[in-house]
Amino acid sequence: MKDLDQLIGHIGAWLVHSGPMNDVVISSRVRLARNLAGFPFLLKSDESQRKEIHRTLYETVLQTSWGPKMVYVDVEKASALDRQLMVERNLISRQLAEIEGSRGVAFLPEETMSLMINEEDHLRMQVIRSGLQLAELWQEIDAIDNDLLSKVDFAFHEQYGFLTACPTNVGTGIRVSVMLHLPALKLAGELEKVSHAAKDMHLAVRGLHGEGTEATGDFYQVSNQTTLGRSESEIIHEFNDVIIPRIVEYERLARQVLLKDRQAALDDKIWRAYGVLENARTMSTEETLFLLSHLRMGVNMGRLSNIPIDTINDLFLRTQPAHLQKMSGSILDGEARSIARADYIRKRLASDN
Repeated sequence: MKDLDQLIGHIGAWLVHSGPMNDVVISSRVRLARNLAGFPFLLKSDESQRKEIHRTLYETVLQTSWGPKMVYVDVEKASALDRQLMVERNLISRQLAEIEGSRGVAFLPEETMSLMINEEDHLRMQVIRSGLQLAELWQEIDAIDNDLLSKVDFAFHEQYGFLTACPTNVGTGIRVSVMLHLPALKLAGELEKVSHAAKDMHLAVRGLHGEGTEATGDFYQVSNQTTLGRSESEIIHEFNDVIIPRIVEYERLARQVLLKDRQAALDDKIWRAYGVLENARTMSTEETLFLLSHLRMGVNMGRLSNIPIDTINDLFLRTQPAHLQKMSGSILDGEARSIARADYIRKRLASDN
């Protein structure tokens, strides 16, 4: 698909190293779940109803001021490789990629907003940015929501709020998530404390691609688990001003302790990671993320100065399976991907030295 092939030439704006607290916070995202009034939830919908929901929402999106700017992909007709590519770029969820039936996605070319049609709910809209920018994201997605509400009716109950397929989303339908890089807490053995504290606060801690994924390379997503009985502004405030700044403070303190008490061990870990990436002939996705995590830590802590952070972000994205295959122009099995990944990493690092 031509529009998706063009994505390979750049990284999304959410991965650019520019937002607030970007030494720890990679990106922040706000998502809203909505369902059309007068239609059953998707689990109770037949294919003709799914198609009608799809058509209605697609036409509604086109009527908005930002609709004509968006790239639209019929996910049902997209190849497995194109679906995986969109997952890797955080444009769609794994669920939307893997389920069957009429479904689609519309997203802005800069990849800061996407609207998923017929995932778990009829519509899931999300906005995403670099660093910690939840307050700004809430204003943006609230405007998008209001624009859509002026054109269609969403299922709403006066007592319970917006009605959703999953009870945990009933109410505001909001899901706030922040992607964090926490290598120092992991090295210091303090990460379990953060995980336990998150669970006590009814937060979910997941891997890179959200629900159902494990943390890899010291990258974690923290998100709210319930929305009923709380306003959007309360949830945003708690995340933006309390929870995330506290975790960022813990990670920064852990980095200072490592510099003070374990500097040699820290430098050894960083430079060993660099040496492996610079010379390896085969690399798995998991090992690559693990080693890139150490490089990112080294750059942000001032221990590694010859690699731009943008190079690490580039490697972070383009070494994932679908990106490698898109760049090679062919379908690659596991071993071939490992070889192509190592080759790309070596060339990319060499070009920056």
